[in-house]
Amino acid sequence: MTTVLDFLAKGGPVMVPILGCSVLTIATALERSLFWTKLLRREDQVVSDVLDASRRDLSQAAAIATQAQDLPIGRFLLAPLRLKQPSPDTFRLAMETAGDREFVKMRRGDKILETIVAVAPLLGLLGTVTGLIATFGNLNIGGGGTGEQASAAAAGIGEALITTAAGMVVAIIALLVFRVMVTLQAQQIDYFSDAGNELELIYRQYWYEPSLSIDPNHRPDLVTSPKPMERL
Repeated sequence: MTTVLDFLAKGGPVMVPILGCSVLTIATALERSLFWTKLLRREDQVVSDVLDASRRDLSQAAAIATQAQDLPIGRFLLAPLRLKQPSPDTFRLAMETAGDREFVKMRRGDKILETIVAVAPLLGLLGTVTGLIATFGNLNIGGGGTGEQASAAAAGIGEALITTAAGMVVAIIALLVFRVMVTLQAQQIDYFSDAGNELELIYRQYWYEPSLSIDPNHRPDLVTSPKPMERL
């Protein structure tokens, strides 16, 4: 612990905001790790259960999605299922609106990491520059400095470079975390799209189109009790 504190002290006052950036990076990484672990562990089962139930009973499918409201995919699937006899266009619009809302939540933390990636190296350079200014200001160039003074100057330059190294390390870690998050978000967009298309297809095939065949003059807003398509 003492070694770490000594290292931070050698970097000067600029090490304080760099340390703050590192804490924010670690906190964001941990929070997002818990979020994605919980989501990826359960979402396949939730989607499978909702799609299977939607072929038999939309109310049952909505109940399953309601129980999974703590997950983005649960809220996404519940949005159209909670509607009463919607048209296919309304069904899709409800899913798209819910999807956009969930994707915004998935991007939580992105702005913090982007800022750290940009600011941390600059803070490191700032610490190095201020350290070099202080080091050269203490040199007695015209007074025939001794070898000890030259060694002290070299040590001061080395200490000044600590902030640059620290800033770059923090920025690299933040960038890696950010890229992993972006990759997961892109995968979820495709996954939500596939699940939503499958749910919409089931609604059309099992509920909406059979109601049209029963009543040729059917109007979507006048549906009272759609029946699932009978199996052969």
